Amino acid sequence: MDVGIQMMFQSWGYGPEVGDDQVYDEEIRLAVLADELGFDALWPVEHHFEDYSFCPDNTQFLSYMAARTSRIKLATGAVILPWHNPLRVAEKVALLDHLSGGRAFFGMGRGLSRREYEPFGLDMDTSRDRFDEASRMILDALETGFIEGDGPYYPQPRTAIRPRPRRTFKGRVSSVAMSPDSVQQAARLGIKMVVFTQKAWEEQREIFEGYGREFRRHHDEEPPPPLICDYTYCHTDPAVAEARAREYITGYMSSLLHHYELASDHYKDTRGYEEYGSNVEAIRHLGLERMAQAYLDVQAWGTPEQILERLETRRQVVGAYDLDLCFRYAGMPYEEAEASMRLFAAEVLPVVHDWSEASSAA
Repeated sequence: MDVGIQMMFQSWGYGPEVGDDQVYDEEIRLAVLADELGFDALWPVEHHFEDYSFCPDNTQFLSYMAARTSRIKLATGAVILPWHNPLRVAEKVALLDHLSGGRAFFGMGRGLSRREYEPFGLDMDTSRDRFDEASRMILDALETGFIEGDGPYYPQPRTAIRPRPRRTFKGRVSSVAMSPDSVQQAARLGIKMVVFTQKAWEEQREIFEGYGREFRRHHDEEPPPPLICDYTYCHTDPAVAEARAREYITGYMSSLLHHYELASDHYKDTRGYEEYGSNVEAIRHLGLERMAQAYLDVQAWGTPEQILERLETRRQVVGAYDLDLCFRYAGMPYEEAEASMRLFAAEVLPVVHDWSEASSAA
């Protein structure tokens, strides 16, 4: 199992005394520490404009981290394709791979927040088509060294990517897949699917199985294990772990509901987001308290032993998976985030690193 670090760049919950410069300083310190502690990848998000998260260019950030780290993989988590020109994305990813000595991993996504779409002047109804058109152009460019396209959104004459991609990106590409059509597209493209922990694992298993069936239908090989993203907290005292997890993880959930307006009716009328629209009434009916408990129940937190038990139970349901953990979010002081990460690295990471896909299948 690969275990990466999700970098959130969140000031929600920290108060006005924590400026954007402090947020970046703390994220960088954790990223350097992750490299030293043996984590497998850095996964900085792309978000704009708000306290929820603000990393407007994760390829630029990872270029900086390439010089600050020595071995860890540098993964975009993710580049939101409808907000970018495909030519520029291909150039930036190829350049990152050169600057990092081949450590780049290209993750992409479609985006969900109208709070971000509207300032860019983009219609969310076009996001599915924009993503599908751009993703194929970029993946072809990273393999061939040339980008071209004749689609309605990104007409592009054949153009060289310089510096040329240094080696294939096959096995080094992922896509966020939180809606049925995104799951299907990731499978058709033959790339790793990325999901955020939100649902009971019995429900999530059906999604993974559907991805696997579609992947095998298009490709003569087995699909890679999915990447699952959790908000975590690790402490030696189970009572402290529960109290802090309840404070910070449910605090993050509140920021999630606000930023994405998940209880809003606008998704019902937005093409490509019908799945989110169908969940609105369920969210309203469930209520904040029960929703927070359900969200907390599926995340990976607790003592090292409790976290291992949670991860193993998950593995028995969904099979092999990789993990992407966020350690700093929702007002958690830096010192607590670092202590949580160090404890996880010392007592959980060596165990899950030894979990094999074969044992998961068994």
